[in-house]
Amino acid sequence: MERSLRGKVAVVGIGETRYYKHGQSPEPEFKLALMAILAAAADAGIDPSDIDSFASYSNDRNDPSRLAAALGTKELRLSNMQWGGGGGGGAAAVGNAAAAIITGQADIAVVYRALAQGQFQRFGRAAAGGTVSGDNALINPYGIFVPAQRFALKFMRYMHEHGVRREAMRAIAMASYHHAQSNPRAVMYGRPLTEEAYDTSRWIAEPYRLFDCCQENDGAAALILVSAERAKDFRHKPAYVLAAAQGSDHRNAARSFNAPDFASSSFGPVAPHLWEMAKLGPDDVDVLQSYENFTGGVLMSMAEHGFFKPEEANDFLTLENLLAPSGKLPLNTSGGNLAECYMHGLELQIEAVRQIRGQSTAQVPDVHVAGVIAGPMVTPVSTMIIGSQETL
Repeated sequence: MERSLRGKVAVVGIGETRYYKHGQSPEPEFKLALMAILAAAADAGIDPSDIDSFASYSNDRNDPSRLAAALGTKELRLSNMQWGGGGGGGAAAVGNAAAAIITGQADIAVVYRALAQGQFQRFGRAAAGGTVSGDNALINPYGIFVPAQRFALKFMRYMHEHGVRREAMRAIAMASYHHAQSNPRAVMYGRPLTEEAYDTSRWIAEPYRLFDCCQENDGAAALILVSAERAKDFRHKPAYVLAAAQGSDHRNAARSFNAPDFASSSFGPVAPHLWEMAKLGPDDVDVLQSYENFTGGVLMSMAEHGFFKPEEANDFLTLENLLAPSGKLPLNTSGGNLAECYMHGLELQIEAVRQIRGQSTAQVPDVHVAGVIAGPMVTPVSTMIIGSQETL
């Protein structure tokens, strides 16, 4: 028996709140989560009380039992959390919900993520003072505290090994900002990025300048999934889950940067499972949403998925190649984490669905296959492919 998600589940509803700069949401986090779920239910044309299953990631604080009570859920069937990996769990949460539907553990599932950083501590902030333990005890004394510093080391090594130039990083950032200018939902809408502004922005942690780094935002996002048999009964064109994969390299979490493959985004062993399940390859992808915690992670992720060889990064990653509608591989067409919103990458899943539907503000013509890569350089990471009816 073939073990696969391919074509058995579809996204039929998407929803999100307004996106705010971090700490500026007037609503508490739990209410933001409910608002996004209600928006997704309205998009699908369903009664919110019919949602019976909930999946999230990155230790989202809004537990399903409480959400189910607030929504009037008739029966709570599944409560699922993808631990670890920060934003690396975005695609995995969709895969987990899809697996639950396929195996009869869920009927209508919602995948969600909510952040209100004024109510809680800023995500990614260095730990408060006092004692530290584990990996931090080995790196904090040397001034390594926050993700930008941790991941700068990995990408500096990668740049050295493969001759990557900063122009490739700049193209990724400028593509995101370019696409955000046509997206009124984007936090950076109306704030275009120029080459000069990128090149002269302040250093955060070399090789990352300001515009290489994701935003920090408040808001919430949600997707509703059902079985493929039911998908055609909903309002919008279904976006079918063709594949999802999660995991990481051997000993990825080895302490003090002792992972065997240090200069990696963690997708080396994961991406082959994705392509095998999807029965597709990199050349079949019409549009790509790739999680930008930092531009270097996007570059490594794309290479490890086979969109180009590491030594080809400088030639492939040009602004012309990354822009919708006619680029070689349009990238982060809503603005992504850099310029739309850092909703832990779930806004990338929503944008992929919009591209399949033909509803993006930077629409690529005739999209049938959309890729979504979740947070790189962590463990575990995850990745997924969605497609139109024509891909089944």
